[in-house]
Amino acid sequence: MSRSGVPTRAERVYVELRSDILGGRRHPGERLPFADLSARYGASMGVVREALTRLAAEGLVESEPQYGFRVMPVSPDDLRHLTEARRAIEPLVLRLAVQQGGLAWEAQVVAAHHRLERTPQQAANDPHRLSEQWAEAHAEFHRTMLMGCPNPRLRAVASSLRDATELYRRWSASLDHERDVPAEHRAMLDAVLAQDADAAAEALSAHIQHTTDLLLANAVVAQATVDDSAIDPVATA
Repeated sequence: MSRSGVPTRAERVYVELRSDILGGRRHPGERLPFADLSARYGASMGVVREALTRLAAEGLVESEPQYGFRVMPVSPDDLRHLTEARRAIEPLVLRLAVQQGGLAWEAQVVAAHHRLERTPQQAANDPHRLSEQWAEAHAEFHRTMLMGCPNPRLRAVASSLRDATELYRRWSASLDHERDVPAEHRAMLDAVLAQDADAAAEALSAHIQHTTDLLLANAVVAQATVDDSAIDPVATA
């Protein structure tokens, strides 16, 4: 932001490109040529590079030597591996949080859940896309639940794994009519407030697995793996 509060050109390009990626208008594996992006967003190559560098730090794009940048590629196998890792780490972190988080942490979880529950999930102008406000509230709820864990290294690993699944999480938005997401969050909150570490861990593990099951069953990942030139034969099997 500039001092006047008006977004800078670099900030605007970053926000628009990020929205295009998370909204499915830029596909996983799609190359991001500087010239095309400069023309599309009306910005210099330096500004575009700054935006791409920020997005790379978030795991939404990657840099390829001699080829430039592309949207982060994904695959069913990658999703399964991420899910396996998350179900091993995040429930453990939450279990420790419930056991050692304390009253102040519980109050923070309640506040984060209240914000999430009161925020519309779908974007006002696109019912198939998550609203940015809900995505932020959702991330804050999960981040707050894990904050009660006293082990900073475990928290860091859990946070990194959650960040790596952001693209998959966004694509699952169009399938959420097949599940009761608020009930899943409420189950986690109720277990936290009951100080039932096992129930909280089980609810979180099921929540993570449910997203993966929906994506794989509906072939969303298979559709998303189309890149500039070909279809991944594994994804379309």
